[in-house]
Amino acid sequence: MISLSTLRADAEALARQLPGLTLQAAAADVIHPGAAGRKRAGSGEQFWQYRRYAQTDAADRIDWRRSARGDEYFVRETELETARTILSWVDPHAGFDWSSDPGRETKADRARIILLAQGILFAKQGERIGLISGRRPPSLGKSAPDKLAEDLLRQAAMELEPPRSQALAVIASDFYDGAETWRQRLAPLAQTCRHGVLLYVSDPIEHEFPYTGRTKFSRPGSPLDRIFGRAETVRSDYLDKLAAHQTALTELAARMGWALVQHRTDETALRGAAAVHVALEQFGGKA
Repeated sequence: MISLSTLRADAEALARQLPGLTLQAAAADVIHPGAAGRKRAGSGEQFWQYRRYAQTDAADRIDWRRSARGDEYFVRETELETARTILSWVDPHAGFDWSSDPGRETKADRARIILLAQGILFAKQGERIGLISGRRPPSLGKSAPDKLAEDLLRQAAMELEPPRSQALAVIASDFYDGAETWRQRLAPLAQTCRHGVLLYVSDPIEHEFPYTGRTKFSRPGSPLDRIFGRAETVRSDYLDKLAAHQTALTELAARMGWALVQHRTDETALRGAAAVHVALEQFGGKA
């Protein structure tokens, strides 16, 4: 498993390569029911009121159109909005924390880097970030990414406990357990998280299936294994089932109102993070 310092450094470097991500007011009801205005001035997108210019205000805050009506300067204020919530989850199964190449990141570590990079962007925009089924509630502010990084490495819960209020969810896994199993697992969560992203992370060897001769297959963390005398004879059937599985996951995400993002660990992390970024834009994220 990746170290905390490496996770944070890699995620920060990745976040710097991505455009700023904000959740627009049009998506307020999707992300958090409390995202409406809070009836006072603050950070937000909706106009709240004009007030007289003060010496402590920067000159670029003056609304010149309003000020031109009289002899005083006025500042345009926006209405404070409640921070929205974005929750992450990385499959803790040992089979996900695996790589076919010791020199390449595991599937789980790649997912952690991508999710933390998105979390850093959201935190900078004043949104609340956290972990599904986490030990502590979602947080906001400068310390939020540090807390998320720690939680992503500590996560051990297999359960996807629905949050108490609506949130945008990002679920990272290799989804080995099958689409139907995942449908049952995600159904309670989707009742609260009406929109989200399934980040399907895979190892390149899972797509290439280069095995020949007598080969034993097993999944880390699982007692199940199987031996094939001539592995090359099952390659075609395996690839057909893999394609069908990917189609089933796409359909599952669509039925829930979510999006599926597929990412391989032999691709750059930036490519995967950018794909998640685009998917999040569908639910209110906008550069």
